[in-house]
Amino acid sequence: MIRPFKSVAYFLGAAMATTLVIATFNFLVDPLQLFGRRGFIRPSYTSDSRLQNAGLIRSQDFDAVLMGTSLSVHLRQGDIDRNLGVHSVKLAMSGSTSVEQSFVLRAALERKPRLVIWELDDRAFFSASDIDSDEFIQADLYRRNLSGITRYLLSLDTARESLWIALSQIRPLKTIAHALAAAQYLKFYGNEVDEIGALAANVDVTAIYNASRLRAAFAVSEKYPKTIYARYNYDDMVRNFDRDFMSVIDEHPDMTFCIFVPPYSILQFVTIRDVAPEAVQTIYDFSVYAFNRLTEASNVVLFDFRDIEEITHDLDNYMDLLHYTPAVDQRLLSFLATGEHAVDRAAPFASLDRLRKQIADFDSATVLPHSLQTAGGGQERPNLLAGTGCRR
Repeated sequence: MIRPFKSVAYFLGAAMATTLVIATFNFLVDPLQLFGRRGFIRPSYTSDSRLQNAGLIRSQDFDAVLMGTSLSVHLRQGDIDRNLGVHSVKLAMSGSTSVEQSFVLRAALERKPRLVIWELDDRAFFSASDIDSDEFIQADLYRRNLSGITRYLLSLDTARESLWIALSQIRPLKTIAHALAAAQYLKFYGNEVDEIGALAANVDVTAIYNASRLRAAFAVSEKYPKTIYARYNYDDMVRNFDRDFMSVIDEHPDMTFCIFVPPYSILQFVTIRDVAPEAVQTIYDFSVYAFNRLTEASNVVLFDFRDIEEITHDLDNYMDLLHYTPAVDQRLLSFLATGEHAVDRAAPFASLDRLRKQIADFDSATVLPHSLQTAGGGQERPNLLAGTGCRR
């Protein structure tokens, strides 16, 4: 009887020792930097923003936060900082819902930034799961509760990433680590915060963003069934906007919120107009409601970029109906800094009226020219917020 008891004791002891070793190793390397920066190991980062953001909030020094969807995820923090005079952290998440955005943003706002740059994508307000039912985000990592920390430190996935982060400090093994990351065996591989989600410097941007790709996307989208736009439900979108967007703004009256509606391609709206025209009306009605609420808030500067024809009608700016080239990103940052295209509190729906007319007038049977010689020329925009942009 004694020998089996000793065997069980040895086994339990070995298991506890192994668990302790894994937890200690993961704590020391700490891929997410949840426990602060480690000076003896160069940090690595992952493009999985829902995971990485939990670490960025804790490890980075920042006084501004960027939140949004895939339309903002490829912005570089360095460009944000340079244009707006801030020290930012980028927390944008591809395909993110308003539930996810408000949850992650609230965690970041505990650090008391001065400025929040928040992309207002109407699709983010479609109905979505609550945060604890969301299979794509580890909510307890943001809460930093016992469950989240324990799972993180005892995870074999964390141990694998920690091991290769440690090994990649050795130059020959760094190449192997990058190859394993390219094969999607590893998540953490980049060493620069500025590169998270951004296009590599050697990428041929024109091969990704061009009129041919946009025309192809438009040809496919025109064949979508009407039911694909059923998620444009006004009541759901308003409810989610109030719960996840306005509530955050109202809870932080001492912070400035720089809100912008991104410049979707005109063909995005034309597609919806042709397939499900009632959804276009829903987008307009939701925008009216949101703009009313936002322009009433004294700590909000609101921008609407959807009516800038020289951007939205130039097919070479896009890779599909929504996503625009980094060159457009730079223009938007400039607008945010100067206040150009800010919504006038005295005429909050002027940009919406222009957009509505553009959508109605656009002939989907035609092909836009390569560039517009007169697009946007001669427009007079009343703008009470000009010169009072988001630059700190």
